[in-house]
Amino acid sequence: MTFDVDRLVLVPDDIDLARSPLAGHLGVETYVLGAFNPALTRLPNGNMLMMVRVAEALRQPVRDGNVHAIRWDEGRYVLDAWPLQFADTADPRKFELRGMGWKIMALTSLAWLLPVELTPDGLEVVALHYDKAIAPQGTYQCYGLEDARISKVGDRYLMTTCSVSPERHSTTLYSSDNALDWQFEGIVLDHQNKDMLIFEGLIDGQYWAQTRPLGALFFAYPPDSPYHAGPSINHATSPDALHWKPHIEPAIRPHAGTAATARIGGGTPPILTEVAGRRGWLTLWHGVEPKEIVGIYRTYWSLLDPDEPWKVLATSHPPLLEANADLTAPLEHQMYVRDVVFSTGIVEEADHFIVASGEADLACRITHIPKGAFVPS
Repeated sequence: MTFDVDRLVLVPDDIDLARSPLAGHLGVETYVLGAFNPALTRLPNGNMLMMVRVAEALRQPVRDGNVHAIRWDEGRYVLDAWPLQFADTADPRKFELRGMGWKIMALTSLAWLLPVELTPDGLEVVALHYDKAIAPQGTYQCYGLEDARISKVGDRYLMTTCSVSPERHSTTLYSSDNALDWQFEGIVLDHQNKDMLIFEGLIDGQYWAQTRPLGALFFAYPPDSPYHAGPSINHATSPDALHWKPHIEPAIRPHAGTAATARIGGGTPPILTEVAGRRGWLTLWHGVEPKEIVGIYRTYWSLLDPDEPWKVLATSHPPLLEANADLTAPLEHQMYVRDVVFSTGIVEEADHFIVASGEADLACRITHIPKGAFVPS
């Protein structure tokens, strides 16, 4: 599906690493591997705000027989060296360490979060707020912060992030009154529960969120089930947005018989709206078709019941958004993955939605999607 308003609004060359939290720490050259997967919200002044994941990578991660990783360590940034003979470096984003007993990996980059202010239509950059960047502040995120999602619940902005460390791959929460100055609230989900998206509104006085627990083992559905085993989108509830209890009903699960959703996960925070002639929680989520190392990422949508959000009112099996090679053609010299669009933010307008996505793990994409585009299968 194509849309009239669909463009890249932030690319790696727009980032000034002289103003990075890592500047002056490492003594080696770094570059922006990607500026992507932006959270999106409306600021009090009417402008839009993207919270962008900046993956700052080593220009030469392999040298002197070692592959190196960047790590936060008590307020400074250091390099760790791993013998190259023990590392699988096939994926440019990370390397896997062999012979460790478990699947162990480290990253060739460290991610920090940059607030980027946009015009009200989301199409032009107004300011890059380096002074309000969010960087690691503890050992629980010593390998960085990834993939922010922002939800406005009442007058309060809530932002979930993935914090990466050897201790745990956790979800951390930040809160704000203005979406620019953020207060750290703590770890709210533990190991490898990714893509936590807080609903933009309460249900019966409770906060709701989508979660996506990961694991190395999944049990099979019956052979005739419409679903197949694998990562799925679950729900959790909370009285205060800090303490979360998994909801007992299953939510969005991968469909059997389609490779395009072999792995799924949350995309944009659910918003209460009306599409396809029905009112409910609109959620955009990603499905992954296996291909080579990374896979093909596409964006899909579902409309959830306003009172019982584990019930799907409408959905569409064809994707809503796919990767657009025409958009990234000018960035060909910086491409390292392909076939990836990862939608991470949504704001409603009168007749359309402004959707923010990461394109090719490289840049930030803004798409205006008309409400009429949501046609159920």
